[in-house]
Amino acid sequence: MYLLFEEAGKFQAGRILSEADASAQVELDSGKRVKVKKANALLSFAQPSPQELLARAQTLAPEIDLDLAWEFAPEDEFGFVDFAREYFSADASLAHQVAALLRLHEAPHYFRRAGKGRFKKAPEDVLKQALAAIEKKRQQQLQIDAWAAELASGQTPEPVRQQLYKILFKPDKNAPEYKAVVEAARQTQLPPLTLLQNAGAIASCYEFHWQRFLFEQFPKGHAFAPVAAPEPDAQLPLAAVEAFSIDDSSTSEIDDALSVQGLGSGEVTLGIHIAAPGLAIRPGDALDQLARARLSTVYMPGAKLTMLPDAVVQQYTLDAGRANPAVSLYVRIDEASLTPTAYETRIERVQTSHNLRHDQIDHIVTEAWLADAQLPTAEAADAHASAELLALRPQLAFLYRLAQTLKQRREDVRGKPENFSRPDYNFRLLGQQGDLPTGDETVQITTRQRGAPLDLIVAEAMIVANSHWGGWLAHYGVPAIYRSQHSLAPGVKVRMGTKALPHAGIGVPSYAWSTSPLRRYVDLVNQWQIIAAVQGGQTAALSAPFKPKDAELFSIISAFDAAYTAYNRYQSDMERYWTLRYLQQNQITELDAAIIRDAINGEPALARADTLPLVLRVPGGSELVRGTRVRLRLGQADLLALDIGASVIARLDGPASAEDIGGDDAEQEDAQLSPALHIALEVSPEDDSAAIGAPAA
Repeated sequence: MYLLFEEAGKFQAGRILSEADASAQVELDSGKRVKVKKANALLSFAQPSPQELLARAQTLAPEIDLDLAWEFAPEDEFGFVDFAREYFSADASLAHQVAALLRLHEAPHYFRRAGKGRFKKAPEDVLKQALAAIEKKRQQQLQIDAWAAELASGQTPEPVRQQLYKILFKPDKNAPEYKAVVEAARQTQLPPLTLLQNAGAIASCYEFHWQRFLFEQFPKGHAFAPVAAPEPDAQLPLAAVEAFSIDDSSTSEIDDALSVQGLGSGEVTLGIHIAAPGLAIRPGDALDQLARARLSTVYMPGAKLTMLPDAVVQQYTLDAGRANPAVSLYVRIDEASLTPTAYETRIERVQTSHNLRHDQIDHIVTEAWLADAQLPTAEAADAHASAELLALRPQLAFLYRLAQTLKQRREDVRGKPENFSRPDYNFRLLGQQGDLPTGDETVQITTRQRGAPLDLIVAEAMIVANSHWGGWLAHYGVPAIYRSQHSLAPGVKVRMGTKALPHAGIGVPSYAWSTSPLRRYVDLVNQWQIIAAVQGGQTAALSAPFKPKDAELFSIISAFDAAYTAYNRYQSDMERYWTLRYLQQNQITELDAAIIRDAINGEPALARADTLPLVLRVPGGSELVRGTRVRLRLGQADLLALDIGASVIARLDGPASAEDIGGDDAEQEDAQLSPALHIALEVSPEDDSAAIGAPAA
């Protein structure tokens, strides 16, 4: 005898070896023996063989018309044997009975299972809904197949085009657009990104990177909602100084300016004046919400997205020719020893007389020009070497001497000198129309040596302000957001927190970003706390917007850190894009470079170009060790993956300098070349859920 039974939703049959009251021992065709509970037993039969019976039943089952079967099925619960006799004939064969069982079991939208071979037909309204859903799914599959065919033939269906960035970076794997791309990629055996490029979904590499960034960071758009810009407080006292700022020509958010008083008197007062949007913006108001949503200005060659609306920036930027609200730090300095002797913070209006632009005057304001007021120069013929600049030469000369001294003292604390030998690179896009580049502009890349006099003056002044205010707030018990680094050992990173801890990298006992409140939200938060400290003194901790151990500060730190990292990554990506465009436009096929990371464990070496802001992977053997100088042949630049191949064609004489190699930044450089830049991932033929896109880190 044989037994047909149900096990885990499947029907099986086998020879009965033995029976008991509640179970039977059954041997399957495979030879496997199983214990079957009587509750799962459906039919006992002598012939045909189990294999033959199931094969015949599977052939007959599709012949049963489910609509017809549902029409004449009884309203009450029924068994499959009775159903077979009603549908086929009163003497329905065993094969027809099992066919009925299989057909009923596979159609739960028509017939609900009532246990042990028994069923009950579904209500009419439920059936209609189920059939409509099935038809919808069928039509959707037809649409997926049609879209996949279009993609495979080199065309992009409009729905896929509209969902492009969602498909690649935050896919809904049940969406038909996503499934169409996956299916087309499998049919063509192409990576999805290549498939979409071939189909014209990605017409511009630059636009792709821009839209990707907006999708990830500004999914609701990057334009500001209309908002009123508060007028500065005209009742603030006017400082008896004339300040000047030093920025790049593209800078509209002028956060800081400097003033110098008392030259030649033996005691000089340095004024560090910071724009004060914190006087008008209050925590929780509409402007604060805008600033907190963005957290920082986003920079990229040829464009930027400001943290605050332009109307607000223009009200509080330290523009020349007017008195601007400022939080000022006055530092009294012994003119002979250049030692600070006293500090005072004030809230006031400061007259800004000059907005100096270092890219226009760096070639004039050199170390030699500052050291000798009588030095004959050709600057008189220079459009930017005005009488105003010459009048500022004594102040700039003093500030440069002070900056050199302050830097040396910090380096003594650090235990080693800072390395500013590698240049900064400036990108200029020629022919740009509008606020955003198209990606096709001609790019010029120029260098600016870090540590140039004007750079050093501003950097050291900001370090003075950020370090002093950080310690000052801690003295009053007013919490702030600090940057700290406990060691200069490799791998020890700068962290953000609410404790006034040392910053080993800078060489100061505490450091709180406070000097860019128009551009960084952390600085705006700290400015609120500084204003509270000025106004409240010893009781400032009670009146400050953020109290000690305020959880909101930690939330701000977390959000800012994530946004700032993403923005910096995008800036780096776009600088890399324009560097690759520079190679194309100038038909550069070879360049000299220094190896900054060894080729080890199968990993390619990393090389840094001598004269361009470019780090690239170089395949090679163990001879490519850190410090080796090489000449590279470049491959074809991939502007979508932001990658370029390179191979060594010659080793150059002499080792690379420490400046060319860099410090402990090889891991950071490698991160800029991580596979996250290769947006698309391979689609696995075996895995329907394989992701086809991954956002850049």
